Amino acid sequence: MFLFVILAPFAAFAGLMLVTTETISLFAGAAIAAASIIVDLLRGRSVKVLAAGATALFTALGLYGLVGAKGWGSVDARLVIDFGLLAIGLVSIALRAPFTLQYAREMVEPEIKAQPAFIRTNYVLTWAWSGAFLMMVIADIASLYLNSLPVWACVAVTFAARNAAAFFTGWYSKYRRALFRREICPAA
Repeated sequence: MFLFVILAPFAAFAGLMLVTTETISLFAGAAIAAASIIVDLLRGRSVKVLAAGATALFTALGLYGLVGAKGWGSVDARLVIDFGLLAIGLVSIALRAPFTLQYAREMVEPEIKAQPAFIRTNYVLTWAWSGAFLMMVIADIASLYLNSLPVWACVAVTFAARNAAAFFTGWYSKYRRALFRREICPAA
């Protein structure tokens, strides 16, 4: 459920692209990302770099579409968004603040947050998501330049990459929590 909320702006954008224009889809994604920031602030949580980045990215691309982007298409918009996500992931790692850390700090117990393994875990998770974003960028580029490639193949790669990262996030988080609990409370 939690990942659904994080990915909601991107899902709304992708879903709306099937029935409306790129510009409307982009502004809808921006509105949902901005709403997630407002909800976090109202609940006393921090503004997440992924939500802020998505808001800025969707808004900028929506404005670009309004100004008159000639030849602007759905694949172009997806490519820029996926590249933006990849940039957010890699820059957060380079700045030594993996973007998953903001979410994780709000979901785990204080004794887990204090462990060095907690930070390492979030580097692993952010790398996994960055790998998924890279696969999505590659699928978008393939869709643009390989005309013989069916659209469903690129959509399948994107879907598989995102779902693999989501599955890995859930599995790896549970695995690391179990290791931590064994370390602090070994079986007798």
